Amino acid sequence: MRRNLPLLLVLVVAVVLVVGFLVLRGGEDDPFADYCSEVADRREDVGAALSAGATTGLLRALPSFEALAERSPDDIRPDWRLVVTRITDLAEALDAAGVEPATYRVDAPPEGLSDDDRKAIEAAAVRLGAPETSTALARVEQQARDVCKTPLSL
Repeated sequence: MRRNLPLLLVLVVAVVLVVGFLVLRGGEDDPFADYCSEVADRREDVGAALSAGATTGLLRALPSFEALAERSPDDIRPDWRLVVTRITDLAEALDAAGVEPATYRVDAPPEGLSDDDRKAIEAAAVRLGAPETSTALARVEQQARDVCKTPLSL
């Protein structure tokens, strides 16, 4: 029996460590808990941002979308990445051109806007409005409703 004492001691310590780890983990059994908490926390900000209009609203919602993408579960992460990338591309094109999103109009671009800047803005806007972006937005909204029981206000 004395020969097995060290082995028994190691097993007891291992069991205590595993049980302790599981107890400390607590509520992490739900892989969507952090994401759903983020959805609930960001819902009001997203809704307020989107009330500014389609493109301007998406640009204003970008920080919230980035936070949601960061916390998103694996099954919806590619959709969040696409949404965030498309909005970021438009924001960067507008910023590089020195254009305020709320004032930019395709049919009446600001005076002095170079053709290259105009083309970059329009290309980014077309990608943002593309069917795959709309589909990704619909998927993240549906995920929030189905899994988190909270709409994103999209």
